[in-house]
Amino acid sequence: MKPAARVEHLPPYLFVEVTRKIAEKRARGEDVISLAIGDPDIPTPEHILQSLEKAVRAPANHRYPESDGLPELRQAIARWYHRRFGVTLDANEEVLPTIGSKEGIAHIAWCYIDPGDIALVPDPGYPVYSVGTMLAGGDSFYLPLKAENNFLPDYDVVPDEIADRAKLLWINYPNNPTAAVADLSFFERTVEFARTHGIAVCHDGPYTEVAYDGYEPVSFLQAEGAIDVGIEFHSLSKSFNMTGWRIGMAVGNAEMIDALMRIKSNIDSGIFQAVQIAAITALDGPQDAIVDHNRHYQARRDRLVPALLDMGLEVEPPKASLYVWAKLPAGVNSGEFASRLIETANVVITPGRGYGEAGEGFIRCSLTVPDDQLDRAIERLAGVRATSLA
Repeated sequence: MKPAARVEHLPPYLFVEVTRKIAEKRARGEDVISLAIGDPDIPTPEHILQSLEKAVRAPANHRYPESDGLPELRQAIARWYHRRFGVTLDANEEVLPTIGSKEGIAHIAWCYIDPGDIALVPDPGYPVYSVGTMLAGGDSFYLPLKAENNFLPDYDVVPDEIADRAKLLWINYPNNPTAAVADLSFFERTVEFARTHGIAVCHDGPYTEVAYDGYEPVSFLQAEGAIDVGIEFHSLSKSFNMTGWRIGMAVGNAEMIDALMRIKSNIDSGIFQAVQIAAITALDGPQDAIVDHNRHYQARRDRLVPALLDMGLEVEPPKASLYVWAKLPAGVNSGEFASRLIETANVVITPGRGYGEAGEGFIRCSLTVPDDQLDRAIERLAGVRATSLA
């Protein structure tokens, strides 16, 4: 049987290969420490677990949920956005729960991309932006994120003929994988660019609650006119350590939310209602768990950055996100470096090339590893020079 061309052209998801390598070495009895995947190791807060335990026993929650989520959840999301960012949202028209933000990110392309259409995609960037575009039959025009521009896209380099053809623009701050941050002036420039060319903006913002040294990331929707041109995806995964729960949201422009809802209502049956109820508890309840997990991540950042510097890498301590983005010495290939590091030290990192061509020459390390494992990883990295793995 021959699969569809879209499947044949589909690249393997980056972390599938990483996970396979880890499994092979662990099957041989080796102690492998992974700094590759941004999956919080800190447990979900207890009051959220208790909320789920109660909700899961209610028979009403065992039935099919609605694709647009519980009204109470949409209202809780709107309240949280108003408290956190000062953004006012219509819970019925401008809020849509998603099965984790990844689901919404993948499906929004189906709402706007026809075969031959263009999406503007950051490079390096989260692979789902370009994969969703490809599955919808579109083409990605890549916007290089360069260190000299603080890993922000330069809209001036986009040819007018490309900008006028583009249907979607993807941005993501705090950024994965670079850990770069953006301010309101950048988001305002984005709104102006989108209006000029008639582009729908998709901001992927799941890391706004993971920040250090007193820094507070902003929302794209805080920029004047943002809700007229785009939406923002967010998630409880990183904010409340709920990656496995698969609960997120899209908020913003009502027409875009309606388009995404029409797609979702035809291909999924919504989010388990008990999880939705627990999400309401998370959003409306105490937020001190966020402060606590950021304290843990910041302490890990402050141990890992010096270790990477000692290896001969160039590193700026991140202000936000779960990642440290490090530049390799000139001429060192990121894929080869990652492969040799796992073979020589049993430490797994992610090669920057996995996020796009512009990611070559960099590696990404995650801070979501228990402290004892991080300390062992740092011990293994001690004395290793990046040039020796070239």
